[in-house]
Formats: sequence, C-alpha cells, structure tokens
Amino acid sequence: MRRATKVFAGNLRDLNRQTTLKGTAMTDKIPHNAFVVVADGTGARFFRNTGRDFAVSLTADGELKPSNLSSDGPSGHRPPEQSKQETDEATFAKQLAKDLYRRAHSGGFEALVLIADPQTLGQIRSSLHKEVQHRLVREIAKTLTKAPIGDIQKALN
Repeated sequence: MRRATKVFAGNLRDLNRQTTLKGTAMTDKIPHNAFVVVADGTGARFFRNTGRDFAVSLTADGELKPSNLSSDGPSGHRPPEQSKQETDEATFAKQLAKDLYRRAHSGGFEALVLIADPQTLGQIRSSLHKEVQHRLVREIAKTLTKAPIGDIQKALN
C-alpha cells in the first residue's frame, strides 16, 4: 500500500507540471519551430518559435482574418440570447480550427501553441480535429491578439 501511495504522489507532481487534453500531454516547454497561434474572435496572428533548446523567440508567420461569416456560420438558427457578434466569433473559431487542420494535415507544424481569450479558446478547442489536438503542446487563456511580440514571448516563458 505504501508503494502505491508513493507512485500516486509522484503522478500528482507530474500533473502539476503538465495538463492533459484528450490524451495529449501539454507542457511548459515550447519546441523549436512550434507554430504559435494568438487569436480572439476577430482574427488570429501566427508565429514560429525560432528559439533553440526550448527558448522562446517568436517570428511573425502570417495572420488569418474572418471571411464569409454569414455563409460559413453555424447551421440552423442563432439562439435568441446570442448576438450577431457572438455568432461571428464562434464562426471564426470554427474557420481557424479548419485552417489549423489543413496546416497540420499538410505537415505545416509538429507542435502547436494556442493563445486566445478564454471564450475563443473554448470555441476553438471544441472544434479541433484529433490530428491537431495531438500536436497541441500548450494553451494559454489570455487576450494577446494586439500585444507586441515581446509580451507574447513573456506569456510563454
């Protein structure tokens, strides 16, 4: 019984260092060439980690803006309590998840970091394909879309 307690306590320490999302281990270490996405409901900025040995040094790698929100929106009717802006933000989260799948499927990244405001992060997370989920190494619930690169790097350290 004592050995089982020690193993369990060791596992709890490991859980304090990592979070698990649907079988994918997330960590504080950001690997070289990781694809870093900073998003909110109105757009996403893409970066690459050019740092070595898990150091964080971001380089801009494009952006994604919402498009065709009215034709690409959720199926059915919008709930009455949901505003058009909320529907558009949810639609953009779905578009971003599709873009990430396309990139992952074509070998565009091996490791993914998601930074988004809490609401957008939840919307993106629920739309991610398993192939993208398996590449997710870290997520941060923070609004940094308009922040300078230095502030984003600080959030990752």
